[in-house]
Amino acid sequence: MKSAEDIESYLLRIGLSSERVDTNIWLVKLDGHENLAISIAGPVVAFRLKVMDVPVAGREQLYRTLLGLNTTDMVHGAFGLEGEAVVVVLTMVASKHYPFLSKFVEHQASASAV
Repeated sequence: MKSAEDIESYLLRIGLSSERVDTNIWLVKLDGHENLAISIAGPVVAFRLKVMDVPVAGREQLYRTLLGLNTTDMVHGAFGLEGEAVVVVLTMVASKHYPFLSKFVEHQASASAV
């Protein structure tokens, strides 16, 4: 994936409903919610996913947990806050990773056609 057309083609192939809201930004509907945003800037694709609303109680423990996960499990991304929502933002250098990942997309498309 290196262009907006590549992103749109990929979303069509895997059957995700999406809306292009800007030149290089798409909202993807998962389970009826627009909770996944995809953007592209050069060879970098970023995914932003709303995970949950911030609870009223236990915020300090939640923040501590998220910071811990950021240091142990989030190699190419991070948990963060956007207003009152917990989001995860992942980045991928598409030109580097797409050749390795595309075989799985092609495999999934051919398997679902059977």
